[in-house]
Amino acid sequence: MNNLLKYLPELTELPGISGKEDKVREYILEKIKDKVDEYHIDVMGNLITKIKGRDSSKKIMLLAHMDEVGFMVTKINDDGTFHISPVGGVDPRVVFSQRLKVNDEILSVVQIKPIHLLKENERKSKPDYSSFKIYSGFEKEELKKKVKIGDMVTFDTEFYMNDDRAVSKAFDDRAGCSWMMNLIDKISEGQKPMFDTYFAFVVQEEVGLRGSGVAAYQINPDVALVLEGTTAGDYPLLDQDKWATHLGNGPATFFMHSGVVLSKDIFDKIVSIAKENNIKLQFKMRTAGGTDARRLATTLDGIPSGILAVPSRYIHSPNTIIDINDYINGYKLLELLVLEGRILK
Repeated sequence: MNNLLKYLPELTELPGISGKEDKVREYILEKIKDKVDEYHIDVMGNLITKIKGRDSSKKIMLLAHMDEVGFMVTKINDDGTFHISPVGGVDPRVVFSQRLKVNDEILSVVQIKPIHLLKENERKSKPDYSSFKIYSGFEKEELKKKVKIGDMVTFDTEFYMNDDRAVSKAFDDRAGCSWMMNLIDKISEGQKPMFDTYFAFVVQEEVGLRGSGVAAYQINPDVALVLEGTTAGDYPLLDQDKWATHLGNGPATFFMHSGVVLSKDIFDKIVSIAKENNIKLQFKMRTAGGTDARRLATTLDGIPSGILAVPSRYIHSPNTIIDINDYINGYKLLELLVLEGRILK
């Protein structure tokens, strides 16, 4: 396996919905704490690290969110089942009959009525979370000892690869976290960055971009680069003119998305550096959705930002697919933008 992928499998399998990113943060910190000059965990739960540059006159902030979409337990029923509500944007249609885990320990399955018993109107209606019952194999009293209201629930998905494609949950945004860990490794091998570089592993992006603004206030950077997983719409049921990105066409950068128009200067630098180095790059062609760049635009005096993202087919589902070459090329571009400070020059 390519050395740039050494963190990605474990990162995607870790549980960490918004507000409960502890295991992800602990894993990252254990891997990088001896390779950075400073680190701290703030009140929100953001992990903020710093590597000193050759020139301390400017600050670059790299940012990726640790949280994934998932669920919380909301009610325990007399029949030994329980109910969940989504944390972040999870379409109920992708939850049918899925395997779930409570607190990364208790295996569960989403119960649905067999198709043989469905009435005609039920077959055509869109499901909602109130209709889902989750079953873990316990009677009510035993279940109450093991499962509590507010417990974290995640998809039970293992990472696997087939040629250049990888499947897992949580590429959004463990791919960005993995990129930052790769870059910290590179710097620890002796290549010091031009400017002071901050790596912000932030929380609660999926429920309203909560952690990034808090991190930015502490860093007060000159520029930020948001590292993400983003929607790939290249599947047969969607017309090609509605595709956002395409697997295999390189990492994606954004000129705008919901709530913000990105810095033209940074956008142009990303594009020109990719061209100079023959790195395949694509533009996200649909502007729905958002990233932490929107929060940064309204933080402090406004922080100029760019975005690099890994296209992810079936995003916010248990079986998200990425092209490994997009991931590797995105990392190569990240190195070029940051190590010599070209994002600021």
